[in-house]
Amino acid sequence: MSRPAHRRPEYHKINKDLFVLTYGALVAQLCKDYEKDEDVNKYLDKMAYPGQACPPTMFAVLIEKGYSIGTRLVEDFLARSCVRRCHSYSEIIDIIAQVAFKMYLGITPSVTCNNSSRNEFSLILDKNPLVEFVEELPTGRSSLCYCNLLCGIIRGALEMVHLAADVAFLQDRLKGDRVTEIGITFLKKLDEKKYRRKK
Repeated sequence: MSRPAHRRPEYHKINKDLFVLTYGALVAQLCKDYEKDEDVNKYLDKMAYPGQACPPTMFAVLIEKGYSIGTRLVEDFLARSCVRRCHSYSEIIDIIAQVAFKMYLGITPSVTCNNSSRNEFSLILDKNPLVEFVEELPTGRSSLCYCNLLCGIIRGALEMVHLAADVAFLQDRLKGDRVTEIGITFLKKLDEKKYRRKK
């Protein structure tokens, strides 16, 4: 029996603890596959982008059929959250912190604005669910950005709504910092027509 054309595709949900453990196993495998932390960081970041192929392993639970995490989350988020159109970067950051993080990770980061132009912000995470079962970085991996997937997801999701941004960890408790801080700098609004042609 075929699915009605108007019906929204169903996404498989997984238990949070399973996701966290699976993500940890993925990072461990990448550390075996790549000698340089920079290569692991790049891979984790790019996993969230459109067209990134799914690793041919058990980690397919994270990315299915070539869809990016960022793209899928935007579709799911807009369908479930009923948020209104944002008119400023401040509004966008508040939605990311208060709605998206709460919806998908069960936490609400605090937000700070870092410049007078109001295009640079920080998300301060008192608790990071992705490191729930991690006490420290692997030996010899001091440059590893363990949760770089989050940066890629945020950047990829913003790109899907035609906003370019730099997203990076500024502080990380796994590296001895007092808090975990993700910096987001909005660059410019992407050309919607040009973006559609690239897809």
